Amino acid sequence: MAVEQADVADRDALLAIGDRHDITGIVHLAGPHPWPPVPGSPVEETRRVLDGLLNIVQAAQEWGVRRLGIASTIGVYFGAANDGPLHEDTPLSMSASASIPAFKKVGELLGGFLAGVTGIDIVNYRISGTWGPLGHLDPFFAAPALVHAAARGTAPDLSHLMGPAFAEDGLDLSYVKDTGRAIALLQLADKLNHRTYNVGSGHATTNAQFIEAMKKVAPEAQIALPAGGDASHLVLDISRLKEDTGYQAEYDIERAVSDYLAWLRAGHQR
Repeated sequence: MAVEQADVADRDALLAIGDRHDITGIVHLAGPHPWPPVPGSPVEETRRVLDGLLNIVQAAQEWGVRRLGIASTIGVYFGAANDGPLHEDTPLSMSASASIPAFKKVGELLGGFLAGVTGIDIVNYRISGTWGPLGHLDPFFAAPALVHAAARGTAPDLSHLMGPAFAEDGLDLSYVKDTGRAIALLQLADKLNHRTYNVGSGHATTNAQFIEAMKKVAPEAQIALPAGGDASHLVLDISRLKEDTGYQAEYDIERAVSDYLAWLRAGHQR
């Protein structure tokens, strides 16, 4: 295995990687800065994100890769009708309240157009709330911060969240090892029948359920959240993923918390 570092917005540096390695597939996980936005020019940030996407597509074309997978997000469903598990054909709102879903919607449209005119197999992966080793403190859900607090033996610092967290807030959560395996299955599948796939657990996990599982693993954790919250939880329909790849999750919340806590307590920072 080789590791190369390059800025995807630097086209020459990116394309040069293909001169040194035989690349057969690409998974493009980059995106805009998460909330809160980094101070600076929003126009320049937009240009960098779009340049990065276009450079990746150009690289895929020049390298002749088998498949280009582009990370989208469960956030594209914000504002959509939410009366059950969200299917890939669910009509999406044309607006977005944060940078990540805004750019991912644009990326899906561009990816679909470019797949049609270039012949590249470009596939969108709408990834749910993913958490675990090497992740960051997500602005949209509390789970990573709760595990970090348990590992430190402190109360959780939730100041990075876009809004206050309550016990009954919930989301389709997927442990990073399951998410990674799902993406690998999609990338390596001989044939995919769709252009877009949901990648998640297929069910909601509330903060209360997460804390209950965590206390089974770490009974000493002093983690609590106020009652209440939004009962309308985003849940992904992952039928396509299962049918086309045979995917099944391997980590329930309790096993995932145990694995992440062990990783953090071994001295890792994230």
